[in-house]
Formats: sequence, structure tokens, C-alpha cells
Amino acid sequence: MPRLVVEIYDELPGRRIPHRRLKQAVRQVLAEAGIAQGEVSLAIVGDQRMQSLNRQYLAHDWTTDVLSFVLEADPRRQRLDGQIIVNADYAAREAQRVGWSRDDELLLYAIHGALHLTGMDDQTPQGRQAMRLAEARHLRSFGLEHRYEDPHHA
Repeated sequence: MPRLVVEIYDELPGRRIPHRRLKQAVRQVLAEAGIAQGEVSLAIVGDQRMQSLNRQYLAHDWTTDVLSFVLEADPRRQRLDGQIIVNADYAAREAQRVGWSRDDELLLYAIHGALHLTGMDDQTPQGRQAMRLAEARHLRSFGLEHRYEDPHHA
């Protein structure tokens, strides 16, 4: 039976980040998009590592909140392999600014990254609006309301 595997790689194990909720969010977003099988890794990193990855892969020499990469996709087989990288340091700062927990902010990043894996893009006003609506819908399933209209996302 095909399955979708979501693995967490936590570079910050002392921060006690709820992995189960992040995995659930990624699975939920991908399932809604019709992805039934594949492997997605979700890495939890800090500012320094995120800046290094952002520089390496996107030639941006600054830290950011989330990066995502499709490694392989086969829509006919409902299969996707990808990687999502979320920044816990960035999440802690943003969470304080918008008034919710770091873990809620990280959940938003996991959802945002998974939406990118499904092909959503926030580079145009129309795409950004569609992504915000999808984020809000997924956050509601966790009992959360989207805290701001147009956050900065990579």
C-alpha cells in the first residue's frame, strides 16, 4: 500500500518542538492536494543554518522563515518527494511580534512549505491570496486563526 512518509530532522532538540503536529500538518496539506505517497523531510534549524542554506540554494545572504524543495514529483502516481526547512529562531521572533506561540508559528511555516511543495506560489498578489486562504484553512483545523494578512515568507 502506498504511503506518505514525513520525517523530522531536528537540529535543535533542546527546544522541545512538537514534531507530531508538524508531521500532521504536512500530511494534511499533501493529502488535500491528492498526494498519497512519497517522502518529505522537515528540518528544524536556527538562523545561522537557514542563512547558509538560503545563500547556498537561492543566493540570498540572509536568514528566512521557511524553504521548500520538490525533489521529485509524479502527479500520475500521486507521488511527491520533497524537503521543507523551518527556522525556529525566526519563528520565535515572529511569534512574539504577532502574539502567538513559537510552535504555532512553526506550524504555519510547515503548512506554508507544504503548500509550496504542492505547487502553490506566493509571488503574485493572486497566488499570495490563494496561499493565505489555504494557510488559514489548515490552521483552523488545528484550532488556530491566521494572525496576520501578509507575513514575509520565502
